[in-house]
Amino acid sequence: MSPNTVMNKREIILSVLGVLLIVFAVFAAKAIIDSKEEPKPNLKKTVKTVFVDTIQNSTISINIPANGNLVAKRRVELYAEVQGVFRYSAKSFKPGQAYKRGQTLLKIDASEYEASVQSAKSDLYNQITAIMPDLRMDYPEIFPKWQEYLNSFDVNSTVPPLPEPSNDKERYFINGRGINTAYFNIKNLEQRLVKYRISAPFDGVLTEALVTEGTLIRNGQKLGEFIDPDIYELQVSIAKEYADLLRVDEKVSLTNNNGTKTYTGTVSRINAKIDQATQTVNVFIEVKDSTLKEGMYLQASLDAKEEQNAIEIDRSLVNDRNEIFAVNDSILKSIEVNPVYFSDKKAVIKGVPDGEVILTRQVSGAYNGMRVRIAEETSNDNPDNNLENISQ
Repeated sequence: MSPNTVMNKREIILSVLGVLLIVFAVFAAKAIIDSKEEPKPNLKKTVKTVFVDTIQNSTISINIPANGNLVAKRRVELYAEVQGVFRYSAKSFKPGQAYKRGQTLLKIDASEYEASVQSAKSDLYNQITAIMPDLRMDYPEIFPKWQEYLNSFDVNSTVPPLPEPSNDKERYFINGRGINTAYFNIKNLEQRLVKYRISAPFDGVLTEALVTEGTLIRNGQKLGEFIDPDIYELQVSIAKEYADLLRVDEKVSLTNNNGTKTYTGTVSRINAKIDQATQTVNVFIEVKDSTLKEGMYLQASLDAKEEQNAIEIDRSLVNDRNEIFAVNDSILKSIEVNPVYFSDKKAVIKGVPDGEVILTRQVSGAYNGMRVRIAEETSNDNPDNNLENISQ
């Protein structure tokens, strides 16, 4: 036998032995794995502690929360209707300054305009004087009253009304001489002269002053704002479905932003138009208090209606399918309810039978058939500390 043949046989034998060794190792490993017993998992079934309440339906008063900023009910924005220099005010024309009714808020220099008014009055006086000889000759019966009018005429005072004509002849004569036209032109000038002085329409406070004494004021310029600080209005928006439940003169409870003070207001007006964008109705609440200021933020609670045979629970207890969870023999079950009102935190619902035991606090992961343990709730309980797991 040649050396090459012996070498080939040896390689074949070694290859076969290697394959057999690998196969043996695989089967041995499988046998070892199969021989081991898998440990049974130690599953712990947990039971959550829940807080419950027994239902007793009653009459629930639905309060609609709303908020807004106070605005003075009586307020005047001051605008100039004439042009001139600001010369005088009864008091310092500055924000916070109080004025009595009739006091001068602002007086604009009208010396030039007053001179033109005086000139027009003198022209009227001269026109009437010019017709007096004709009246004496042609209309002696009406001469005395026109003589009396001339005697009472004062160019430094408001022009008195012209004497009433006794007949058509007198009317035609007076109109033909331009007396009526001159008189009404003067009345127009006098009305404009009044606009050089702005007086307080009521007792109030100046909340905004945009000019100072010596300022040149132009026609149409805003001068400031004047309000009555004794009475305010709060404008709030409520959902349209509750608009017909409110009534004018209905009492409303108001609180400040911190909840430290309470006021009582009255519904003064309800808008008849619904805002198309928000589908809400504007309600105006009138309130009086010496501590109130314009612009204050207040929260209102409006008594909309009373719902019979209903309960009020936490809003989070009602899921998106309008269901709540009740406890029956330590097992959770869902109950379909009829929500009639939702607020930010509470929900008023109907359809829960009397005597039903429902959850009063939300349980994470709750489902139908879930086993729970009912806890005894005390005033010092913290819901986070009372949720305990019990191994069974």
